[in-house]
Amino acid sequence: MKHTATTTQVDVLIVGAGISGIGAAYYLQQEHPGRSYAILESRGATGGTWDLFRYPGIRSDSDLHTFGYEFKPWRDEDAIASADKILAYLRETVRENNIDRNIRFHHKVLGAAWDSDTARWLVDVERTDTDELVQISANWLFCAGGYYRYDQGFTPQFPGRDRFAGQIVHPQHWPEDLDYTGKKVVIIGSGATAVTLVPSMAATAAHVTMLQRSPTYIMPVPAKDAFANAAGRLLGADRGYALARRKNIAKQRAVYTFCQKFPTVARKLIRSINAKQLPAGYPVDEHFSPAYNPWDQRLCAVPDADLFKAISAGKASVVTDRIATFTETGIELESGQHLDADIIVTATGLNVQLFGGISLTVDGQAVNLADTVAYKGIMLSGVPNFAFAFGYTNSSWTLKVGLLCEHFCRLLSHMDEGGFDSVRPVFDGAGMETKPLLDFAAGYVQRVADTLPRQGASGPWVMSMNYNFDREVLRHGAVTDPNLRFAAAERAEDRERVPVS
Repeated sequence: MKHTATTTQVDVLIVGAGISGIGAAYYLQQEHPGRSYAILESRGATGGTWDLFRYPGIRSDSDLHTFGYEFKPWRDEDAIASADKILAYLRETVRENNIDRNIRFHHKVLGAAWDSDTARWLVDVERTDTDELVQISANWLFCAGGYYRYDQGFTPQFPGRDRFAGQIVHPQHWPEDLDYTGKKVVIIGSGATAVTLVPSMAATAAHVTMLQRSPTYIMPVPAKDAFANAAGRLLGADRGYALARRKNIAKQRAVYTFCQKFPTVARKLIRSINAKQLPAGYPVDEHFSPAYNPWDQRLCAVPDADLFKAISAGKASVVTDRIATFTETGIELESGQHLDADIIVTATGLNVQLFGGISLTVDGQAVNLADTVAYKGIMLSGVPNFAFAFGYTNSSWTLKVGLLCEHFCRLLSHMDEGGFDSVRPVFDGAGMETKPLLDFAAGYVQRVADTLPRQGASGPWVMSMNYNFDREVLRHGAVTDPNLRFAAAERAEDRERVPVS
């Protein structure tokens, strides 16, 4: 790899040009137009998840009135939107706000070193298009790259995998030329990706089977939000969007709270709704009644009941069983049943990787993420001038990202007013237990829980998943806090004034 000694400088360095990074850039431009910033994107396009994934039918699993930005109305009639519409929305946001002039593509961040004397990060970046290593100096590092590895999805070790004569595909690496017309397809998994793939592929495949080890809660939702569309027509795009957004925020919170407080009733209600969508006599309890309570893991939404319609039409089926081995012609299950397949899709999840795998050091000491505690869900204990975007797991991701960006900008304003160059959260740990960063039972989280930062039991150390609580803390609450340590770096001109003895 070549090396260039050139070091450029910015005030804020944003990592990731997906939905979080674009939002961070917007808020920064609005609130701090005098600050310089750059967005580093390891790939060659904006959009993050919505540009990376190309599997059939990819769509949001949250309504776009809450998954979209608060500052930019969602104008399409589809509330549960396809990836191409979401991508167009994101790129329109970039163009409208001239954010594209600050994006540097094919820039992969490798590591960042903080120096307290200068109050700056020195960031090592690989130029993947020229095979060069460059460095960028920044006062703030804002990680907006999501929570999973872009270059590698999660696939368990399946016995006999090499025996299978057909094609095996992971949704994160979908081949553009994959033709499944008239083919028998088995999709391994039961999460949001699997329930999206099944009805989409069933339209042209000979048959699609969703093979799950255990069921997932699945709820049909309207693809179009009649209230939101009517509000937009009657009140105009801006006011209608704001009203629909408030309505959907309240609805999401109400559903989540109801499921947490009354899990038995919620379970029966979801089962009843599923049963009405499926053929008479269908084994609902076998395939659609999970062992865990509703919202212990994320509930999967299916627009206009498309999954249930594909099952009812005989184009798709669900099998709940465990894999014994792959065979030359499909999958043999522990029950002895054999699933014939021409194509096997391993919709088996993600590999969690915070901050794009960046290595961090503070004044020469390596940062072990597992030793840090999240502060207000935006900073890490002991790490100065480092912010990150992590959205909700029980609601629309972007709802929290918007609040975090607002708080970040208010924090910058406070530092400007006080003449501070750096701030770091300090967790003394006295009398407070810590727990996993994400109180979430999903397998992809549990696999790496011991490598992630922790959260505290109270105060600003809680990784809140409650929009109403966060709105008060992040939007309206004070940015100063006893747990924050502000500092001003010694200026070069001040050092020159010190007399030599």
